[in-house]
Amino acid sequence: MKILDSTVTRDALPFPELIDALREMFIEGAHVPLRHNHKIETDSDQGTVLIMPAWQAGRYLGIKTVNVFPGNVALSLPGLHSTYVLYDARTGAPLAQLDGNEITSRRTAAASALAASYLARKDASRMTLLGAGRVGSLVPQAYRAVLPIREVDVWDAVPAASERLVARLNELGFHARVAGNLPESVARADVVTCATLATEPVVRGEWLAPGSHLDLIGSFTPAMREADDACFMNATMFVDTSEAFQKSGDLLGPLQRKIIADPQRWPTLETLCRQQASGRANDTERTVFKAVGTALEDLAAAALVYERCGRA
Repeated sequence: MKILDSTVTRDALPFPELIDALREMFIEGAHVPLRHNHKIETDSDQGTVLIMPAWQAGRYLGIKTVNVFPGNVALSLPGLHSTYVLYDARTGAPLAQLDGNEITSRRTAAASALAASYLARKDASRMTLLGAGRVGSLVPQAYRAVLPIREVDVWDAVPAASERLVARLNELGFHARVAGNLPESVARADVVTCATLATEPVVRGEWLAPGSHLDLIGSFTPAMREADDACFMNATMFVDTSEAFQKSGDLLGPLQRKIIADPQRWPTLETLCRQQASGRANDTERTVFKAVGTALEDLAAAALVYERCGRA
């Protein structure tokens, strides 16, 4: 079995190729059971183990394990550790162990870019990014693979994080700056991306311009929320998978308050990629995409890494 570290995993996942791999996997389909969630007692806190399997018959089987231990902060250790093991689905033989953090962060940014290729205006060049963490920092690069994104305003709850990411984005050829006035920045943006751990809305519908695209990456639990109810009003809405309606506080609250309805009719990334649903209808339509992630995306990324560098 190959051991592919974080550098090898990252270098084997350039965004143009990864976005194409995700599109192909959504078209082909995969078996994706509900993830397992287990609590682990520790001496000082409680950890969580997530087990996320997916497979394509006759091809690959993959299992991602995510260990979330908040108490690690007191030990000066990361609170999250993730590994991915790829197997031959014909025999069950292990093929490779990959860095799960790189798999997760890069496929998450790539999935949002894939959605934007259907949902954002083709001339979208200005992005406001809320959240300068591991995933948020990758979003402009992923979007640049599908749209002419040039200007990026960055906001983060920690101002120093915004400044660090702005410096990095400018090195990569973007015209980036810290979003000094968030409502004004959002109002100018063609694309607004939220990649935060917020539990209260950080973006408001009254700020969003006609024709803009709102991309919601955070809020992967019922207690989390990035967008207020007005973000969903008079907008065309899409999700990565139907699991979003059970997981995300961004959707659960508006559903309960009857701000949004008929979730079964919302197009998904699968229906968009398979051309079973239409994306953006015109340049004045406002679109919203809510993602919670799926093991199908992990499998697509891991297979790409293995095929690029693991077989040798």
